[in-house]
Amino acid sequence: MAGIGSMSAKPPVFHTLGCRLNAYETEAMREMTAGAGLSGLVIVNTCAVTAEAVRKARQDIRRLRRQHPDATLVVTGCAAQTEPETFAAMPEVDRVIGNTEKMQAGTWAAMAADFVGQTERVQVDDIMSVTETAGHLIDGFGTRARAYVQVQNGCDHRCTFCIIPFGRGNSRSVPAGVVVDQIKRLVDRGYNEVVLTGVDLTSWGADLPGTPRLGDLVMRILRLVPDLARLRISSIDSIEADENLMQAIATEPRLMPHLHLSLQHGDDLILKRMKRRHLRDDAIRFCEDARRLRPDMVFGADIIAGFPTEAEVAFENSLKLVVECGLTWLHVFPYSPRPGTPAARMPQVAGAAIKARAARLRDAGAARVAAHLAAQTGKTHRILMENPRMGRTEQFTEVDFRADQPEGAIITARITGHAGARLTA
Repeated sequence: MAGIGSMSAKPPVFHTLGCRLNAYETEAMREMTAGAGLSGLVIVNTCAVTAEAVRKARQDIRRLRRQHPDATLVVTGCAAQTEPETFAAMPEVDRVIGNTEKMQAGTWAAMAADFVGQTERVQVDDIMSVTETAGHLIDGFGTRARAYVQVQNGCDHRCTFCIIPFGRGNSRSVPAGVVVDQIKRLVDRGYNEVVLTGVDLTSWGADLPGTPRLGDLVMRILRLVPDLARLRISSIDSIEADENLMQAIATEPRLMPHLHLSLQHGDDLILKRMKRRHLRDDAIRFCEDARRLRPDMVFGADIIAGFPTEAEVAFENSLKLVVECGLTWLHVFPYSPRPGTPAARMPQVAGAAIKARAARLRDAGAARVAAHLAAQTGKTHRILMENPRMGRTEQFTEVDFRADQPEGAIITARITGHAGARLTA
């Protein structure tokens, strides 16, 4: 196994698991390691959202070690933060770095200067003591059309199934002025769409002077960056949607009509056992209100199948919620217990039932997607081209083209049909 001083001239290899925020932070690490002149590294940015995610991280680490036997293998991310001892015990791993440390240029500069391997092998501090989130200036990633801006990190809530607050710390916000300046810079570089991202996006501002809300940030961005063509917000907690956010949905065509909701379940008793802050009627009412304000609004949602104590009637309430909220894009999570969470100590649902219920939810989601796609035929959409043959509508639906289009441009096209999970135009 390689020591820290045996780096070759090969640029670092990054392997990212989990959420869009992790992908954003990988790009920040890519810039910091380049700035430090590091090479010969394999950096695994892990996810801890489920036990399966941690298992996958361990599997990928073993595979990456076989593929890169002489590299210095660094593990970071949420799983490294919550279970540093798990990864430190793996013979394939050289360094374990916490979520705070990975976003500090000094961590990578110290590693570059450490030619005799004297710095700590495990660098994971108490993330609950972190009080600030820097706005890392990433020029966008994934496509030349869309950029992601981290405006918030951490979470103050303690849902009974969730380990993420212990991987990300308490909620902290990037100041609005920093966010606006970054978006201006991205627009100047030619990006037509910016996505605001965070762990608990609707908690943005609670730790800032004057306690602004997410809607205030959205309105400020749209007012101060008039050349931004499209603003999109990622997953939100609908119960925390503020008045200005609803006003922006109603009045700002540059705010995209696509919201991904952290709903998790459709049964009131299960929601209470999850320690969620809403009931099923709150979710239905929000979707009705948002669609009334913006008739072309499309919703995605996270839903957990097989949460502890979930009886068949409770699961049926989740299935019904898909229709009652008018959800289209479902992210279905089969429940898996996370050690250290209250839900792990509750009576568990049998694994076969969890798997079957997750499949039924995915089938319901597939039916909703098919209905959405069929309803678009003949309609005209403004489509942001992610590559010469594929773009996305304002509702985030993928569209295939038979001829090349200008990458990064927003074009107007008529939908001719659909194939698979994509529209054709």
